[in-house]
Amino acid sequence: MKVTQHIEKAKEKTLFSFEIIPPQKGKSIQELYDNIDPLMEFKPPFIDVTTSREEFIYVKKENGLLDKKMTRMRPGTLGICASIKHKYDVDTIPHVLCGGFTKEETEYLLVDCHYLGINNVMALRGDAMKEEQSFVATAGGNKYAVDLVQQIKLLNQGKYLHEVMHIDNKANFCIGVAGYPEKHLESPSLISDLKRLKEKVDAGADYVVTQMFFDNTKYFEFVAKARAMGITVPIIPGIKPLAIERHLQILPQIFRIDLPEDLIQAVADCKTSQAIRQVGIEWAVQQSLELKAAGVPVLHYYSMGKSENIRQIAHQVF
Repeated sequence: MKVTQHIEKAKEKTLFSFEIIPPQKGKSIQELYDNIDPLMEFKPPFIDVTTSREEFIYVKKENGLLDKKMTRMRPGTLGICASIKHKYDVDTIPHVLCGGFTKEETEYLLVDCHYLGINNVMALRGDAMKEEQSFVATAGGNKYAVDLVQQIKLLNQGKYLHEVMHIDNKANFCIGVAGYPEKHLESPSLISDLKRLKEKVDAGADYVVTQMFFDNTKYFEFVAKARAMGITVPIIPGIKPLAIERHLQILPQIFRIDLPEDLIQAVADCKTSQAIRQVGIEWAVQQSLELKAAGVPVLHYYSMGKSENIRQIAHQVF
C-alpha cells in the first residue's frame, strides 16, 4: 500500500513510522531485526531504509603507496527492504539517491523495486562526499532531487530511459521527498528552499518528510508557509531523540538546526549519560504529543539503528 493510502485509511489517526540504516558491510541482519522487533507492537504501516552513497578508502600496497578504492560501507538497502517486507508484512521505503548513481542504475533499482512489489520510494539528492566541499552530481546521474522525482514519475507513465515504446506494465510509485523546517543548509533562505520543495511536489512528489527539528514552532510555521505556497501534500514531521551530550554540537553542525535553550540547559544539568538520554526521550515525548494533538498524519522517528529510546517514546505517545 502507498504511504498516501495508509494516511487516507487512518483518517484522523496519527500513524507511527521509523527509519533504519542498513548494517555495515559484513554484519548480520539479525542485529537489525533485534532493533525492529520491539517497535512492531506499535504497528508501523511502513519503515524507511536509508541508502549510503559511495565513499573512498585508501588501501596500502606492498610498495608502501596508497591505492584509492571506492566502496559502500552500508550496502543492501533493497535486499533489506525485501527482507523486512517479507518478515514483518509491512511496507518498506527505500531511499533513492542522486549522488553516487547514474540514471541507468537508478532505473534498474526502481525496476527491482517494482518486481518486489515495493511501491513507495524516498527521492533524495543525497549529501556531498567527504572529499567534496559541495555536492557534485554523478556523471550520467540526476543533479537534483526534482530531476529524480521526474525520472520516477516517467516510470509511472511507462516511459523508460532507452525504450522507444511505452511499457504496458507501468510502475506505480508513491514518491516521498525531504522538507527542511529550518531550510536546507545550502539554501539562501527558507522561502527559496520552499520554492524548491514546491518544484518537487509539482514534479510528482506525493508526500514530504521533514528533517529533524527540536522546536515544534519551526514545523508549524514551515507547514503554514508551505500551504500558503500551494503545497497540499501530507507533510510528515521527522523526530530525532537527542541521546548523547555530543549531539548538542554535531546535530547543529551537520544539519544546520537550532536547539532550544531549555533543551541545552537540561542536558547541561545532567550528571550521567543515562540522564542525558532520558532528557532526550522526555523532550521527544512532549514534541510528539503536541504534534499528535495538532493532527499530524504520521510521526516519523529517526532511529539510527537503535530502538530502545524510540520504544520508550512510542509507549507514551501511541
